[in-house]
Amino acid sequence: MPQRRELGRSGLQVFPLCLGGNVFGWGADEAASHDVLDAYADGGGNFIDSANVYSAWVEGNSGGESEEIIGRWLRSRHDRDDMIVATKVGMAGAGLEEGLSRDQIRRGAEESLQRLGADRIDLYYAHRDDRATPLGETLAAFGELVDEGLVGTIAASNYSAKRLTEALEISAGEGLPRYEALQPHYNLLERDDYEGGPEQVCRDQGLGVAPYFSLARGFLTGKYRPGQPTPDSPRARGVIASFMNARGEAVLSALDAVSEAHDATPAQVSIAWLMQREGVTSPIASATTVAQVEDLLGAVAIELTADEFRTLDRAAVA
Repeated sequence: MPQRRELGRSGLQVFPLCLGGNVFGWGADEAASHDVLDAYADGGGNFIDSANVYSAWVEGNSGGESEEIIGRWLRSRHDRDDMIVATKVGMAGAGLEEGLSRDQIRRGAEESLQRLGADRIDLYYAHRDDRATPLGETLAAFGELVDEGLVGTIAASNYSAKRLTEALEISAGEGLPRYEALQPHYNLLERDDYEGGPEQVCRDQGLGVAPYFSLARGFLTGKYRPGQPTPDSPRARGVIASFMNARGEAVLSALDAVSEAHDATPAQVSIAWLMQREGVTSPIASATTVAQVEDLLGAVAIELTADEFRTLDRAAVA
């Protein structure tokens, strides 16, 4: 089984691939979601990511659907202690307004715990920075939950380097729990937001890193190709508009070459690149079928050579 990695200084030992729960309850119904979770756990995985807002953007949903599905799966498998479940608060959904005030965090935690059927959230993220609420209030609210045993470790998502640094300084100065990890938008193609500042903060402060959109909304799987038919959907059109250009094609070409050398898929190589990026702990990737889970798990066994890593890097920054 692949060696697990400590997430920051939290003591949490996580699988090097985190399973994203954002598709549960819309991209995959409950039965399919449970099959995906089973396949991930059977493959050695122990790190599941969700949020109270998943999936409020879908017609007929209000948020919390992903947590409910994960909660019922955990109860059916009877191995809750073997899994590390992360969820988030701060975006509008599941009856909560956007923000990280004390009341929003308290209510968010209590309601997420109920949906998960759990007595503790292993890893609780501030989903998005809230500049209208003092960082001290946000961190103190998280601290209350940690002191009460309702939350194990706290983390941040979508924070700039400046705001992450400020939060860490407040935690140190006021004796409050600190963010032990960052969840940034980061992949082989989309790099500026993380590499432009938060990366160095995470390295200097020993924070874990769990990137989301690890496959650039599916582009890095190789399913979008010049001259090939693509789905006619807003999502597909957005992916094509963002990545179907000379740089994107260069990355696909590099992925194809490295994939062939490893008898692997472009998705596996893209995830392996993130796994081997210094400072990255556990990239997040979602799946709607067991076959997709098995493909993603194959990334864990890939060891890119230094030349392959540089080849991918050069293509992505060209």
